[in-house]
Amino acid sequence: MRIVITGGAGFLGSRLARALLARGSLTDARGERRPIQRLVLLDVVAPALSDPRVSTVTGDLADPALIERVVTPDTDAVFHLAAVVSGQAEAEFDVGMRVNVDATRTLLERCRSLARPPKFVFTSSLAVFGGSLPDPVPDDARLTPQTSYGAQKAIGEFLVYDMTRKGYIDGRSLRLPTITVRPGKPNKAASSFASGIIREPVAGVVSECPVPETTGVWILSPRRVVEAFIHAQELPSSAWPTTRVVNLPGITLSVREMNDAMGRVAGPESVARVKFVPDARINGIVKTWPVRFRTPRADAMGFRADPDFDSIVRDHIENGAVIPA
Repeated sequence: MRIVITGGAGFLGSRLARALLARGSLTDARGERRPIQRLVLLDVVAPALSDPRVSTVTGDLADPALIERVVTPDTDAVFHLAAVVSGQAEAEFDVGMRVNVDATRTLLERCRSLARPPKFVFTSSLAVFGGSLPDPVPDDARLTPQTSYGAQKAIGEFLVYDMTRKGYIDGRSLRLPTITVRPGKPNKAASSFASGIIREPVAGVVSECPVPETTGVWILSPRRVVEAFIHAQELPSSAWPTTRVVNLPGITLSVREMNDAMGRVAGPESVARVKFVPDARINGIVKTWPVRFRTPRADAMGFRADPDFDSIVRDHIENGAVIPA
């Protein structure tokens, strides 16, 4: 089986790659379980992953020639994780459109040309919602993005749906909650604070939070989202709704509740390292996102949320976070 992961050098892409390699096999579009013989990681930088089954390719994801070289006729599955994140997409409109829309269209067009339609897992976002919405947001809520990033992800969802309807791909889109705790350095995502207020403090470093402590966030852990990627790929086509998209389950927490959980797991001194420094631009983006969802569709399909935030903090620490003595 040949699998392509775009954004393969990123945190979630590399974590997904390791999980797939450990798993060893996947179910193809015909429902047959087959060993993973080739895993191709595509990104703008080279991922650090050593395995004889892995190939790495770097370059412009919107370049049709590059995509043609990467997505070969024997490709069985594509995980499309690559994207310009929310804050950057809002600040740099053309960059966001090129990566989040043009590259997605280029990738889908290449998949469309294959004789055997591949499975195609697309990472969307809760940012497709915004404005006046029911609370909690139901599965069938209309798309009302309030940011360029949300609009770009909504476009991607419609492309995946329509190409699936036409039989060009076997698509399935996941609307991701805010994923935390992400290791590494902060990025330009408006939701970056949700990891920063945990990652830095448990490592003994002060973190600046740009939003009020009453700000609510719909949360899912890295462990659970990687499980969701694989589960989405493994489900048969018949399990998916006609829209080919689901809101992933998560848990709703305020910044204060996240800090309280960190204090219980990592000690009260970690909470003291969180400093509130308001940022109107970030807060303006974050407050357009709904924070409570009803996810009966995803629940029935077997997707799972985290039990609580304490377990998320504990998992982050057990996976390499540095706790000062």
